[in-house]
Amino acid sequence: MGFSVLKRLVRLCVCLLPFATGAVAATSDTNASFATKAAQAYMIEASTGTVLLAKNENQTFSPASLAKLMTVDLVFDALSRNQITLDTQYPVSEYAWRTGGAPSRTATMFAALKSNVRVEDLIKGVAIQGANDSCIILAEGMSGGEPAFAAAMTRRAKTLGMERSIFGNSTGLPDGKSKTTALDMVTLAAELRKSYPNLYPYFAQPDFEWNRIFQRNRNPLLGFGMGVDGLAIGFAEGEGYSIVASAERDGRRLIMALGGIASDKERTEEAKRVLEWGLTAFESRQIFADAEVIGQASVYGGTSRSVDLVAKTPVSVYIPINNPERLSARIVYRWPLMAPVEAGHEIGTLRIFAAGRLLREVPLYTKETVAVGSLSSRAVDALMELGETLLFSWLWDKPEPT
Repeated sequence: MGFSVLKRLVRLCVCLLPFATGAVAATSDTNASFATKAAQAYMIEASTGTVLLAKNENQTFSPASLAKLMTVDLVFDALSRNQITLDTQYPVSEYAWRTGGAPSRTATMFAALKSNVRVEDLIKGVAIQGANDSCIILAEGMSGGEPAFAAAMTRRAKTLGMERSIFGNSTGLPDGKSKTTALDMVTLAAELRKSYPNLYPYFAQPDFEWNRIFQRNRNPLLGFGMGVDGLAIGFAEGEGYSIVASAERDGRRLIMALGGIASDKERTEEAKRVLEWGLTAFESRQIFADAEVIGQASVYGGTSRSVDLVAKTPVSVYIPINNPERLSARIVYRWPLMAPVEAGHEIGTLRIFAAGRLLREVPLYTKETVAVGSLSSRAVDALMELGETLLFSWLWDKPEPT
C-alpha cells in the first residue's frame, strides 16, 4: 500500500473508545515470512518500536538467569538516584556464599565468605558472568534479604509495564513461582539500554577476574562481530534455553528475546539467525513528517468541533524489503473529548498494523487549543454527544452471537 493512501485511510479510520486503552501486544505467530525454532519470541527495532517478530510473546515461562536483568535494573536505578555508589560495599553472607558461591556449583564470581565487595564488582559479576552470589549479595545489601528484594523486583516490573512477570528471587534459581514473557524481557532490556547508557556497557565487557579466577562473558553472541552488546542467557529444566540480546549495526538497533529452545548450541545458532534476519531484511519508511497532521479528534462544547492530532517526532516503521506488507492504521483516543482542550495535550495513540499485526504505537498530541464555545454551540454539541452515546452504547452492549 502506498503511504499517501495510508495517510488518507488513517484519517478515516478513527476508533473512539469510552475508556483509555493500554498498549496492545502484537498478534502472536503472524510473521509468515520467517519462522523461528524458539517457542517464544519477540523482537523490535528500538528507535521506532516496530515489532519485527512476535511468536507467543505473552506466553509465560521461567526466566531462569534472565531474572538477573531485573536485579541489575534495581541496582542501576539505585545508582541513578544516588542511593548507593559504585564504591558502596556489601558483605558476603554464608547464605550468599553457599547458595550462589563456590559451594553451589552454579555461575559464580567466587566472592569469599565474610568479605566485602564493591557494588561495581558485583555488577560486573552479574552482567559478565551471571553470578548468583553477586545477585544475592546485592539483594541482601540493598533490601536486607532476598524476599524483600524479590518483591521490589516484581513491583518494579509492573511500573515498567511488565504485567505478566513475577520474580521470586534475585538469581532466577528455581523457586516455583517466577515467570516472565518474551515481550516483558524486551521491555526490560530496552529500559536498561535507554535509561542507563553509562552503565549498560558492563554487559559487553569480554571478561572479568575475581578471587584470582578469570572468566569470560557468558553471552555467546559477543564474539561474532555482528554488533551484539548484551544482555543475558538462561536455562530452565523442562522449558529449555533462553536469551535476551541487543545488537546495533549501521545505526539500527534490535532488541530480542527468545525462549523454549532445545539446546545451548541451537540457542546460539537461532539467536544469530534471527538477529541477522532482522538487521538485513527490513528498511525504514517514514509515514508522517515532523508535526504533520495525522488525524482529528471530535471535541464537544468547544469553539471548534475537532482538533488536529500530531506526533512529536516523524513517524517511521520498518517493513520487509522484498515483500512489503499491507499497512493500515487507526487512531485511538478517549471519548468524549470535552472543551477546553489545551495544545500539546496527549490524547491518544496512532496504531500501525501490517497484515493485521501491530507494528508500533505512537502517542498523539493536540496541535492547537480549543476554547469553550458559546452556550448555543454547547447545547447543540450536548445533543450530539447524547445521540452518539446512545448509538455507541448500543454497539458496545450488543451481545455476541451464539
